[in-house]
Amino acid sequence: MLQLLRDLIAFFEDSALADNIRENDLLFPLIESIHVVAICLVVGSILFVDLRLLGLASVHRSVSRVASGILALTWSAFAVALMSGGLLFISNATKYLANPYFVAKLLLIAAAGLNMMVFHGISAKDMPAWETKARLPLRARLAGGLSILLWIAVVACGRWIGFTMQVH
Repeated sequence: MLQLLRDLIAFFEDSALADNIRENDLLFPLIESIHVVAICLVVGSILFVDLRLLGLASVHRSVSRVASGILALTWSAFAVALMSGGLLFISNATKYLANPYFVAKLLLIAAAGLNMMVFHGISAKDMPAWETKARLPLRARLAGGLSILLWIAVVACGRWIGFTMQVH
């Protein structure tokens, strides 16, 4: 199974598309810029919901109203970030996989997703009873605070990738 994964990574890294991204003076920075803007939209839109969970913003609006108003933007931006990140990844896949900040970024994104799933699957079961209150239950505030910390760490690791990559 591990060998299959290595072969798949090598296939994409050795592709003409990866070579074009790696060698073109404009393509990599263009894709990277799109990735950064998409990440800003993802983190920024999630921040709106998290600040509501913490009771620091939009306290006059219900949690579900805040979340539903921004959900399409969040998922669309996440899809763009995933696609652009995938293109950046294939340009030097083996080097990215050897970079601890890249691995940490992926693990932190997974942790943020798990935090969201736990919140929606467990903590928010009785959300209609409390979502309009200014001060939400501790479990909602903890989910929002943890989400903010995780996404800040994702962004920090993303920046460190660029400063620590050995591409030569």
